[in-house]
Amino acid sequence: MKKLIIAALLVVGMSSFAQDKKEMEKRPRRDEMEKFTPEQRNQLMLKKMTLDLDLNAKQQEQMKQIIAEQSTKREAMRTARKANQEKPTSDELFAMKNKMLDEQIVMKNKMKSILSPEQFEKWDAMKEKQHQRNGHRGHHGGERKAELKK
Repeated sequence: MKKLIIAALLVVGMSSFAQDKKEMEKRPRRDEMEKFTPEQRNQLMLKKMTLDLDLNAKQQEQMKQIIAEQSTKREAMRTARKANQEKPTSDELFAMKNKMLDEQIVMKNKMKSILSPEQFEKWDAMKEKQHQRNGHRGHHGGERKAELKK
């Protein structure tokens, strides 16, 4: 009797899992839904930042330039990655990660110079939330930030 109940539960569980998978396949992926030009993506990002951070006109102009630079760099990196189908060596991987971190430091300093302290804090929190949502792990954890503030 127990074996029959366990078997029935397994069948029901597997069939519901298969249905979920089929539904997931039906939904269009995010990159397929949002096929905007780089200029359109930049404009949308600028407007979102303007709303979230309450940017003034001068800040909007500065952010527009930074967003365009970042977008160009990101597209170049994406193109280079697609062109090079080989797996990078550990030295190449180290160099790429090192370059990325250097660019993040430069970006953070630019943002500090453009935004007020309150806006910068909001921007940093938004960036952290996005990293968590995308599944990135690192040294940005909330526990560590709480320790640093003490």
